Amino acid sequence: MKILKINKKLSLSNNRKPLLVAEISANHAGSKKSFLKHILEAKKSGADIVKIQTYEPEDITLKQFTNKFKIKKGTWKNKYLWNLYSKAQTPHAWHSDAFKLAKKKNITLFSTPFSERSVNFLEKFKVPVYKIASLEITDLNLIKCVAKKNKPIILSTGVANYKEIKKAINVIRKFHNKIILLHCVSGYPTPIDEINLSRIKLLKEKFKINFIGLSDHTSSYETCLGSIFYGACIIEKHFSLSKKTLDGGFSLGPKDFSILSKKIKDYYKMRGDKKFKINDSEKESLKLRRSIFVTKKMKKNEKFTRNNIKCLRPFVGLNSNLYEKIIGKKSNCNIQLNSPLKKWMIK
Repeated sequence: MKILKINKKLSLSNNRKPLLVAEISANHAGSKKSFLKHILEAKKSGADIVKIQTYEPEDITLKQFTNKFKIKKGTWKNKYLWNLYSKAQTPHAWHSDAFKLAKKKNITLFSTPFSERSVNFLEKFKVPVYKIASLEITDLNLIKCVAKKNKPIILSTGVANYKEIKKAINVIRKFHNKIILLHCVSGYPTPIDEINLSRIKLLKEKFKINFIGLSDHTSSYETCLGSIFYGACIIEKHFSLSKKTLDGGFSLGPKDFSILSKKIKDYYKMRGDKKFKINDSEKESLKLRRSIFVTKKMKKNEKFTRNNIKCLRPFVGLNSNLYEKIIGKKSNCNIQLNSPLKKWMIK
């Protein structure tokens, strides 16, 4: 499978620039107005696709406030899961307006569901593709529910090991093979020395999946651009209108997101096609290669030696790689000083 169709407008291919996904996540900060504005601004900032998250707190956790339900480290330190997801949720009630807006503005909108309830709810909006979040990769019931919808699935692999990824893929493959695998580090934000972009190639080799990409949680866009050289055909980056939101520390604002969108095109062009060829811009430089010149006046039948021929620019005579073969041969005619050596001049 060389092309994976998302909808009538968009498809994935390793032979074109990577698709850029803007992840809104919790960056709406609990405001429906902000949520809808994020979708619009993400598109304006160059996103090919916009992604939201579909859950309410009961889809993810229990309403418990004991120590085991408390986050100990990182960006959301000391927050209880119920409180965190109550604040970060994208309520079901917001979705209708979001998909109406997307349709009106010609925006491809899809989501990450966090429960079977959310999957069935999203089907009402005819989402073209689903995403399984990294931390849900072991929820095989959820993955099976999504796979049954027979739509492309983006599977993120943060904190997952080989066996866990394999099991998730096997569940999907019972229904279809429209799988997009994302390299991801579930550190928020991800330190530079933990990015490990080499894993993009490893995922492709290990799981024989054509479409591999990156879900990036670093604080800038350099990792996204670097992933292109490892074969990423889809790049997901969090988008936020403010750095003060829950996910703001690893999100890009409109300005940086626009820069990323433009640079993706350039970096994809830089990746090239692995072929040895002379590019148009190089053709003039060919003339500046070395060729063999006669550096002393020569008579017919005189031997070519290191004292009377030399390799110099420009490339107007015999190729300099023939130098050793010509040494010891004889001239076929008289040759003037500083003449480029030609084949017919040699016996």
